[in-house]
Amino acid sequence: MNQPTRFLLAAGLAACTCAAPAQDAAKALGGLLRQFAPGNLALPSPSAAPSAAPAGNDLVGLLAQSVETIDEPREIEIGRQLAAVLLGSKPLDRDLALQRYVNRLGRWIALQSSRPQLPWTFGVLDDPGFNAFATPGGYVFVTRGLVERVDEAELAGILAHEISHVTEKHHLKALAAKARAGLATQLVASQLRGNLAGAVSDRMLALGRELYSSGLDQSDEFEADRRGVGLAARAGFDPYGLPSVLQQLRTASPDNPLFTLTLATHPPAQQRLDRLEVAMGTRLDAYAGQPPVSIASRLQAR
Repeated sequence: MNQPTRFLLAAGLAACTCAAPAQDAAKALGGLLRQFAPGNLALPSPSAAPSAAPAGNDLVGLLAQSVETIDEPREIEIGRQLAAVLLGSKPLDRDLALQRYVNRLGRWIALQSSRPQLPWTFGVLDDPGFNAFATPGGYVFVTRGLVERVDEAELAGILAHEISHVTEKHHLKALAAKARAGLATQLVASQLRGNLAGAVSDRMLALGRELYSSGLDQSDEFEADRRGVGLAARAGFDPYGLPSVLQQLRTASPDNPLFTLTLATHPPAQQRLDRLEVAMGTRLDAYAGQPPVSIASRLQAR
């Protein structure tokens, strides 16, 4: 790591004024909290009025055609809807200091990615499990249980992995494949019931739930690992943070409910480690070796 970057990180990313000063990050997170507060979370339902569904109809139809038909604003809207699916299952953690920290950390890393212009927003879910999620357009979530079990470099590696899923449109491509496979059957059935608009809205929610319960293709996970370690290094973090997390997963018991979803939706951790070892070689060793920094110490320093 070069010295200027080390000083930036030691200051708790305070020097990230190029696009994400503290007040902007807090404002972005505050908007997320207000937008997805339980009283404001409006998820389509089978009884939704037809007038509420045209956007969902357009998006699912476009997904079923081709990812190339999805421009960036539509990608962001799809991500917003899927973020609502995730937040409908687990609420945001109420620790605002932690939310601000993770949001600023994630935005700093995302600025080093190939798509810094996305409206990146990061949040912590109130969930004891060990998991992380991303949606198209730049919404990324980690669970409280994950944050409590990692240090800063490890969290940076996880966020870089999820950011890489977004930049490479992995979720968007998976949704498109699922939409093509299931949309025709869904629409025929809905026409018979006379509830086309409501069914399409439900279909978008069903696509999201199916995606996050089954996971992405293994090739997408391997690619996000490779890109993630490089992105973490570009952001000034130890690139071995993500492999360190994979070591934790490698020793996790499959029947431990805190790790069940992560282990079920990702390739075996040893396979991921083996692939990363080949991909990384010694090329990133110059960026490794920094003393670990606990997240608790970062929060105490604020």
